[in-house]
Amino acid sequence: MLRYLTAGESHGRALVVTVEGLPAGLPVRADDIASELARRRLGYGRGPRMRFEADEITLIGGIRHGRTLGSPVAIVIGNSEWPKWTEEMSPEPGAPAAVLTQPRPGHADLPGMLKYGFDDARDVLERASARETAARVAAGTLAKLLLSHLGTSIVSHIVGLGPATTAPGSPRPGPGDLDRVDESSVRCFDPEAEEAMIAAVKAAAKEGDSLGGVAEVLAYGVPVGLGSHVHWDRKLDANLARALMSIQAVKAVEIGEGWDNAGRRGSVAHDAIHYDESAGRDTAGYVRPTDRAGGIEGGISNGALLVARVAMKPLATLNRPVLETVDMVTKESTVSFRERTDVTAVPAMGVVAETMTALVLASEALRKFGGDSLAEVVRNRDGFVAALGTTPSAAAGATSPPPG
Repeated sequence: MLRYLTAGESHGRALVVTVEGLPAGLPVRADDIASELARRRLGYGRGPRMRFEADEITLIGGIRHGRTLGSPVAIVIGNSEWPKWTEEMSPEPGAPAAVLTQPRPGHADLPGMLKYGFDDARDVLERASARETAARVAAGTLAKLLLSHLGTSIVSHIVGLGPATTAPGSPRPGPGDLDRVDESSVRCFDPEAEEAMIAAVKAAAKEGDSLGGVAEVLAYGVPVGLGSHVHWDRKLDANLARALMSIQAVKAVEIGEGWDNAGRRGSVAHDAIHYDESAGRDTAGYVRPTDRAGGIEGGISNGALLVARVAMKPLATLNRPVLETVDMVTKESTVSFRERTDVTAVPAMGVVAETMTALVLASEALRKFGGDSLAEVVRNRDGFVAALGTTPSAAAGATSPPPG
């Protein structure tokens, strides 16, 4: 399985990510990672820090001459803003120039300070910051590259930003539409909704406020059979929900038409199963005219389009000090301090949601198909698909019942 671990703080020297479990022979270039990190900085409503905090990528280990070695891959993402923070974020013994004692509502500040016994909110907020997702995007780029060799591609687009939403039944972007989505300043595939979203961001910015929204993640070409029904921690939808909920400021995840299905009768909530011999081998000819389940049934991918929606709350750091809090030293009422912030980060969150989806799918694909090299993983996947639809006895090569 694929495992990864990130380290580093928002204003620290660098972020670090180590990815273990990638097969040998996967083509990887630093430019692949850089382009995905650039996508993470996209979006109308982002603050000027996106122009300042450039991502300086260094491939440290696990890759030689453009291909993975099967050993852990280590990536460092340097912070170009580090020279301004060397004293404040120094790892050497000493005291900070300023102590932040007014925790911000909606952030990890207060519970983190109480949990770890800190008297400075910066000891919490630096790691809790969404800057950490840059390391996840780097890891997710590797997962996307692996999935591309298995015929799987992932696209996200914004379907809600503040009060503005796409119309029901609006066209969804396909595997080849990612560039077109990214050309939209709010990463919306619906031109009419895009205009309404931009207007909503402008209105919130004028008042120093922030907006949340919803990203829809679409995974095309997901092989049937990823995940499992046998244990709670092997269910594909459960692992996706956990990964997507781990994104900073995300407060809800929906698979397929989960919320709508909750209000429907069972006779119309499920996807009928048909057989079409011409449908192709990937699902053994079994097709569904609808996809209300979002490509997952019983914790297992069923070969249909995988659909997940991810809801992000409005950013809790505002450009005007209105959120009430308490100074933890004096216990007096005050307003929360302000770090550099955005009006919205929903378009960027969609890119991170692609990343987390890719990491889950790549891990489950490796669990399902196995293999130490990319060629072996692909060969195993092809063998599984070729065997779909055959009878159990034929798949096992048996010609008669066992004796006794």
